[in-house]
Amino acid sequence: MTTWRLAVTVLLTSPGVIPLTAGLAANNQPDIRSDDPAFVTPNMFTGSDTQRINQAIDHAAVTGRRVIIPRLNRTDRGDKDIWLLESAILVRSNTTLQLDNCHIKLSDSSRDNIIRSANCGLGITTIEPMTSIHIYGVGNVLMEGADHPRATGDSGKTLGKHTYGTDAGIEGASQTGDWRNIGILLACVEGFRIENLRLKDTHAWAISLERCSRGYVGQIEFDSREGKDIDGQHRPILNQDGLNLRLGCHDITIENLSGRTGDDLLALTNTAAREEGGEPGSINSTQISGGDYREGDDLRNVYIRNIRGHSVGQHGVVRLLNTREGRLYNIMLDGVIDTSPPGRPCSATIRIGSSRYGGHVPMGYTRRLFISNVSGASRNTIVIDGTLTDSFISNVIHGWESGQPITYQAGPGTTRNVVTSGLLTSTPE
Repeated sequence: MTTWRLAVTVLLTSPGVIPLTAGLAANNQPDIRSDDPAFVTPNMFTGSDTQRINQAIDHAAVTGRRVIIPRLNRTDRGDKDIWLLESAILVRSNTTLQLDNCHIKLSDSSRDNIIRSANCGLGITTIEPMTSIHIYGVGNVLMEGADHPRATGDSGKTLGKHTYGTDAGIEGASQTGDWRNIGILLACVEGFRIENLRLKDTHAWAISLERCSRGYVGQIEFDSREGKDIDGQHRPILNQDGLNLRLGCHDITIENLSGRTGDDLLALTNTAAREEGGEPGSINSTQISGGDYREGDDLRNVYIRNIRGHSVGQHGVVRLLNTREGRLYNIMLDGVIDTSPPGRPCSATIRIGSSRYGGHVPMGYTRRLFISNVSGASRNTIVIDGTLTDSFISNVIHGWESGQPITYQAGPGTTRNVVTSGLLTSTPE
């Protein structure tokens, strides 16, 4: 069999990235076989699991190959069926990362994301745009939080007081959550796909997108419970949202999300993080790209279909939220099945706005919402708790024992030109 040797020179300067030459063969060249021309795997490299995965991604960025993380993790100590991360997998422009029936888990030493776009990170104050990042699973793919997370929750939660973290009380360690607790975090990426993954017991939001566009997220299953049994005791893990779209996201398709989450299953939240510190790359914030609004930061043009699940923490299934600085519009939501169990209903199947967050939102800032085919099992099916204009809401069944299909929580005069039809309250069985 012929063996090809590829001479590659790469300059990598982003924090946390392992140089390509680290852990290669003695001649600094990976052994790429001629019968595997289309992809590389971490099993071709040496080092820790994270180092080997990132080396494969770095090599693929140069050669144009696909990266496959297989089920078997082949090490010098034998084969394992788990990939254990001490820091984040860093994906780059033009990366196709295929997860093939594999199990990826954060180690107890990690205080980092599972996957992050390589343009952002601790101390990176200027986030350069990236393009064409594809992350997809083949077969049964599981991404899982640590057995003993060092930190959980968002930047408003104190470790040991509000939410679990082994870093609680440790001198020199941040005592609040931040963006490092997010499972998959992409910032300023144009052209992306994230699909066919299962995310379990994430340390905060499972997936968060900031200022991302022209993308697709689909076939994602969440499995989080706003807590976890650790060493025989149930510990709180807060802010376990499923998928979050943050400020500046636009032209995105979302479909086939399912499962259970600790917090909202799907949230579109065009809100500032300036009160948290707001500087890009700062650990004072849950938002890595900065909290100041910029031109083009409206959250817009999002198509969503087939959402099935509930919040174990009794929050919401879908949340649509913006503040007086950022607009939210052209959102199409078709098909929500609320699977809340009878004894623990969510507060709302769909919640629009919040009179308690960000102050009064001017009329017209939340507009052109098209919501249809909603089966509720929560105390409230659709809650309008802010301003809403120029929108359609149709085919909604309220399944709780009291209340109506739509609750106007913000009071009279907060909606304008909102058309509703096909609103039903289900009869007791």
